[in-house]
Amino acid sequence: MLSDDVLNWIKKLSQEYFVVVCVGGGTQINEAFTGAGMPVGEFGPLGRETAGLKEKQLARDTLERNQAEIQDRLADMGAHASVVIPMIEIGTVLCHVNGDQLILSVYHGFDILYVVTTNDRLEKKKAFFAPYKKIQVIGF
Repeated sequence: MLSDDVLNWIKKLSQEYFVVVCVGGGTQINEAFTGAGMPVGEFGPLGRETAGLKEKQLARDTLERNQAEIQDRLADMGAHASVVIPMIEIGTVLCHVNGDQLILSVYHGFDILYVVTTNDRLEKKKAFFAPYKKIQVIGF
């Protein structure tokens, strides 16, 4: 989950800007699938491929737990941010979206977008987002 350093950075940012945080949970979803006896499945450039409704729901539930935890932690710190998950519901269909793809999908709606990643993924993420001037990649 998000480190205190990341949460403090979000709090500072939220003092000047309207902040939306998209929280993922790939590791926790993998653990939930394994615990439920479900295959972890393929993870391609568009995100996790799920085989059916039960897998989609379990992934969504895991993401929503992460969302609630981050909302609570930010609220306890006095940070003002909206926390979302990388999932779109169209009609009654749950559509999981890779977080990087979600950032690209909302690119035109925001003045600046930050992608926060681990230091070991930093260079790969910077290369991926290099063509997009409004996206800054930060490692923690």
